[in-house]
Amino acid sequence: MNQLLWMTVPYIAFTSFALGHVWRYRNDQFGWTTRSSQVFESKLLQLGSPLFHFGMLAVIGGHAMGLLIPESWTAFFGISEHMYHLVSVTGGTLSGIAVVAGISILLYRRTTVKAVRKATSRGDVVMYVLLAAALVTGMWNTVGNNLIGGPYNYRETVSPWFRSLFSLHPQPDLMANTPLSFQVHNLIVLTLIGIWPYTRLVHMFSAPIGYLVRPYVVYRSKDPGGSKRKYAKAWETPVAPPPRRW
Repeated sequence: MNQLLWMTVPYIAFTSFALGHVWRYRNDQFGWTTRSSQVFESKLLQLGSPLFHFGMLAVIGGHAMGLLIPESWTAFFGISEHMYHLVSVTGGTLSGIAVVAGISILLYRRTTVKAVRKATSRGDVVMYVLLAAALVTGMWNTVGNNLIGGPYNYRETVSPWFRSLFSLHPQPDLMANTPLSFQVHNLIVLTLIGIWPYTRLVHMFSAPIGYLVRPYVVYRSKDPGGSKRKYAKAWETPVAPPPRRW
């Protein structure tokens, strides 16, 4: 069971994440969007969206540091475990509160605004449920375990297990000894990673880089006489064509 949950399932999720994005890009570029609903309602969106997105950037950055940077590296630079734990819990709590507040506003908006609710697909519902579950379990690991059960050093179990997957020497037994809340959180996140390419979450990898190198859009007049200059100003009155001779 440990090999199934902590070795097979992660590789399936990562494979679906990588190949799914390639498939989506090749077959559904017009659907590669978040399907903005700002036209239906903007006040709640302007409040909830920045809280969620900026908070999520901080959450992802914190996870990347905690999972990818070994404990020995921070110790080498003189950062004690107590100091790292204090910074991690403080930053994780603040960013987690921002994300929870943001997604709560967005969910309230999506359920109470009729036009937004009608524009919600089944895939959106599944995505929001998984996101909410991942946030709840993540906040429990960050805040709940530290307030109730005492601090848990996940860098001795979860982090080495995660890095072992990418070194192609997986160690599923490391996850077997972690608290249940960490196991549930990881399974929810793996499920979210697996379905990521098939939801609106693909817009995370969208950036208008092409605008930096694309040529100018040239508007040409239908006037056969045209202008003597190569590019006429848009506010100029077109030059009248010469009269035709029959």
